[in-house]
Amino acid sequence: MPTPRSNPLDELVVPDGTHVEEHDLVTDGDVIVGSQSTVGFGVRGQNVIAGERASFGGHIEAEGDCRLDMWCSVTDNVLVGEDAYIGERVEIGGELRVAGDLDIGDEVEIEEGFDANGWIVIRNPMPTIVYLFVYLSHLLRVGEREAAEELAATFAAESVEPVLIPRNARVSDDAWEVSTPARIGDDCRLHGNLRAASLSVGRDNEIFGSLRAVDGVTVGANTQVTGNVTTREGTVRIGPGAVVRGDLSGEYVEVHQDATVEGAIRASEETTMVSTPVFDDRSAGTDTTNEPTEDRAESGSVESEQSPTPAIRPRGSED
Repeated sequence: MPTPRSNPLDELVVPDGTHVEEHDLVTDGDVIVGSQSTVGFGVRGQNVIAGERASFGGHIEAEGDCRLDMWCSVTDNVLVGEDAYIGERVEIGGELRVAGDLDIGDEVEIEEGFDANGWIVIRNPMPTIVYLFVYLSHLLRVGEREAAEELAATFAAESVEPVLIPRNARVSDDAWEVSTPARIGDDCRLHGNLRAASLSVGRDNEIFGSLRAVDGVTVGANTQVTGNVTTREGTVRIGPGAVVRGDLSGEYVEVHQDATVEGAIRASEETTMVSTPVFDDRSAGTDTTNEPTEDRAESGSVESEQSPTPAIRPRGSED
């Protein structure tokens, strides 16, 4: 098992099968949102947990628990299948409906009232996300790495990886903007431009927006991107069967010969065509030197703008 990080929310993670449907982020697992982040749509998942001052532009539907830290705001309803923990000064623009118990803090504003089938306790509960982060950080700080790994393993054992939105993120139908690395799983459907420190996109995704990162962008096999794919300092990698309806730009550009690029390719250092998926399409920045089956262009600025489908693989060439 990998060593747990001191801050579990240091990466944007969109797990396999996550979709944005009619302004809702829909996942089979949990949704964990860092403090002071803005989520411009509603969310539907198993457990929904948010740090302080997080805001949601739609409703929240949690099949399990919902925990909102102090000063969070939700534009619409909050519907909870099990227990709810609502911190002080939370604002809910619709109604709050809880199938289980409700712990609720002071000065909570609920526009259309609330209802709970279990116990209702008025206090200021500490959300689980805060407790876990504090406890995990303490274990790492005092050198109890084994205990920290056991704690992390307890929550990593969930069958579905959670959506992780880091602190100060801005996520909406228009853009996903984070200052951390970002990782998109397989079989996802997302709307909006993605901006991150580095960006790794898995297989069989549909992304309606551009991809841009400082340290590199990787697009996995059979993923479709409607927008440009650019990096300022790293490498752009495009996997087999991928379709990019836009331009590619980076220091280095690596494109599989079975990919389709409907735009210009610009590399300030080098462009490489590969005939086998020698790079890891789930991890940006993988070294791909010394591959035996590749056509490597001369170093220097490389630009191809003569055709909407540069010499990667013209669309329809298989017919």
